[in-house]
This record gives sequence, structure tokens and C-alpha cells, in this order.
Amino acid sequence: MTAWIVVANSSRARLFSAQLATGPIEEISTLVDPEGRAHEQNLTSDLPGRTYDRAGQGRHTKEGKVGTKQHRHVDFAGRVANHLETGRANHKYHHLFIISAPAFLGLVRAKVSRVTAACVVSWIDKDLTLFSNEEIRKHLPEKLW
Repeated sequence: MTAWIVVANSSRARLFSAQLATGPIEEISTLVDPEGRAHEQNLTSDLPGRTYDRAGQGRHTKEGKVGTKQHRHVDFAGRVANHLETGRANHKYHHLFIISAPAFLGLVRAKVSRVTAACVVSWIDKDLTLFSNEEIRKHLPEKLW
């Protein structure tokens, strides 16, 4: 049996594997989105368009409900979910633990399929991307399966 542990935030996802239920974890890959940490203004090259109100003299900017930065986060969550889908389809793991910054955790949860979600033993809402393997292991159950 193998468990995968994903430790992620909006710009970085570290993937670990555990071969023993009570053993250490080993980092096996990293996905990064360098623009995930960029400021919104640095991600867009132009200001939003401007429009006039139908009635009156008012003028205002046209902005969508979701900014460029949020789109980057959603896209990166999709990349993480696709990586997990591929691992599951190739029988690389049996159990899955997802540890992520709270806002990004929701994005990943929305992107994984029901089949992959069924492999998730625990969803943990913490950003541990800068922690060592040993520190991350302490946030997991003593026995992984």
C-alpha cells in the first residue's frame, strides 16, 4: 500500500509518498506556478476598459467578478488535480492526504473527480509548504492506513 501526501498553496504543490503506514514520507515531485504569488497588477498588462453609464454622466471601469490572480489559482488547482488523477489511474497510490492553505484547499477539492476524492483520507487546511518532511509527517496520523 502507498499513500500520497500533497502539501500545497496557490503557487507550489509538493508531493510526498509513504511506503509504510507508520514510516517517514519522501518528497517525489513538486509543481510550481511562479505567478501564483504575483500581485494582481503585475499579472495584467492593461487596465480594465472603461464604460459610460446608460443614464447620467458616470464613467467607471469594467471589471469581471474574478481577477487574473484568482484565475491563476484555479488553473493551478486544476494542474494539481490532474496530477492526482493521473497517479490514481496509474495505481501509484491507494490513500491520499491533501494539506493545503484553506482557500486553495477548496479549489483543489472542487477540481478532483469523485473517484479521486474517494481516495482522500484527510483534507487538512494548513499551509505547510515550507515545512520539512519530518514536520509535515507530524501533522498526519501516526498510522496512515
